[in-house]
Amino acid sequence: MADRSTAAVGVANEGGEPPPAVQQDGATPDETTDQDIPQDARDETQDETAEQHQGESKPPELHSGHKLARRYQLEECVTRLDGFSSWRAVDEKLRRAVGIHLLPSDHARARQVLAAARSAALLGDPRFVQVLDAVEENDLVYVIHEWLPDATALSDSLAAGPLEPHDAYQMVSQVSQAMAAAHREGLAHLRLSPGSVLRTSSGQYRIRGLAVTAALRGLKSERPQREDTQAIGALLYASLTRRWPYEENAYGLTGLPKDVGLVAPDQVRAGVHRGLSEIAMRALVNEGATASREESPCTTPEELARAVAGLPRIRPPEPDISPYQRTTYQQGPYRQAPAAPRPAPAPPAAPPALPGRTGKALKWAVSALLIVALGLGSWQLADTLMGREAQSKDDTGTSQRAGQDPTGTGPGTPLAISSASEFSPLDKPTWPDKVRFTIDGKADTAWTTSNYKGQSNFGNLPKRIQGSGIVVDLGSRRKVTGVDVTMWAPGQTVEVLAAAPDASQPTALAAFPQRISAASKAGSTVKVTLAVPVETRYVLIHITDLPPESVGGFRGGITEIKVLGTS
Repeated sequence: MADRSTAAVGVANEGGEPPPAVQQDGATPDETTDQDIPQDARDETQDETAEQHQGESKPPELHSGHKLARRYQLEECVTRLDGFSSWRAVDEKLRRAVGIHLLPSDHARARQVLAAARSAALLGDPRFVQVLDAVEENDLVYVIHEWLPDATALSDSLAAGPLEPHDAYQMVSQVSQAMAAAHREGLAHLRLSPGSVLRTSSGQYRIRGLAVTAALRGLKSERPQREDTQAIGALLYASLTRRWPYEENAYGLTGLPKDVGLVAPDQVRAGVHRGLSEIAMRALVNEGATASREESPCTTPEELARAVAGLPRIRPPEPDISPYQRTTYQQGPYRQAPAAPRPAPAPPAAPPALPGRTGKALKWAVSALLIVALGLGSWQLADTLMGREAQSKDDTGTSQRAGQDPTGTGPGTPLAISSASEFSPLDKPTWPDKVRFTIDGKADTAWTTSNYKGQSNFGNLPKRIQGSGIVVDLGSRRKVTGVDVTMWAPGQTVEVLAAAPDASQPTALAAFPQRISAASKAGSTVKVTLAVPVETRYVLIHITDLPPESVGGFRGGITEIKVLGTS
């Protein structure tokens, strides 16, 4: 108990003292009640009423309606605490809601916040709420992040009761895997709490505040992986029991009774899944064995993710069947003997045969009509099949002429890519720092577009600024025979274009007159092989329409690009 993570308990701050207790009236530090705050806007610190530190800069004096960078209009202040403020705002350029953290540029932690936000933005993992921009302007530092109005915080889910075993399993599995990926890139959270874990309508869990929350609060740790792992263990414990695993009440949850120590979840509440209970104890008790079995503790998110993956499959609960809904298995009232089966009705008597020659003539007429009908049907079926076969042959020939090498010499070998850049008709690229992920040879990194609301054609922006993509530079003029592109998500409309042979650093769509493939909806990959090579130095993978994202809106992207050619 003495060595537990202060980040997991929620007591880590600059002075080392525990945070103030949760306000009994439900007010947040900016005097706004929880009922008045939109779901995604609730800051992870909704359980605190920390006072501002003496001698630090005051929050910027801003108000609703104020506009930043002639683009972001502030609408509602969510939190005002410790020298910074958080707002719900509207990006008027892309017509979507965003969240903004604001603090003065002379704030003691302004540099750390900028560095943390830019590092988190480079991660590009969809399991985290994305940082969209980090800017210092007019004596202000502000961080723009995604806004998820339809997501539900884990704290709100626990207010209704503990999670089902399957939901708790999904939560700890997804959160531990996401934090393992973040730590591999050198990023920590240090402030994981029920308010920082969000569940989307599709069942995906997303984490907000990676690196940024710790920078805003000045949190540091010598063992960040252990603290994040212990925090995940506390989230799992709370999900199984609806109790906070320490004596302090926190995040709207009641703590454990005093002087009893850390009790396993399956001893706190009946019906708790035994395997998940042991996983929670292995993450929480990092010094020695667990309370139920001699298992090694989990000290990193990677170890915790492996332990969760090793559990037997936990199935979702069966849907409830209403007692008023009759099924095929219901045979009548309880304990009532089934009724005796009714005898089958006698078949109707056959009509009397037609007498004499009249009956024979009718039989022959009917037989002749049947033979003619069968002949016509067979002829039509054969004609249809022959037409389809001819069409198939014609289509196959077209495909070979347009996209395959009829000589059978193959599509060529991968060409070396000198560099890549983002093709964006906007004033500036959206994610220039993520472009390198498209040519790094890794399947778990990608460049993505922004999330566009309303329309799949990049938010129904004007035609001149619709579409985005990646331009690869082959270093010199080469003969391109094909491309092999792995898409970030299926359902994107993609075309592949090549610049003119003598082009130099093209930036406009008109500079790519050579078409390698026409625009069409792609699956998980785009593979094109040319019968006649195209001579160029620059190849554009151009996305013109985006697929829907599980969290709402539309987003696309590219994972890996290979250009094939001849030496």
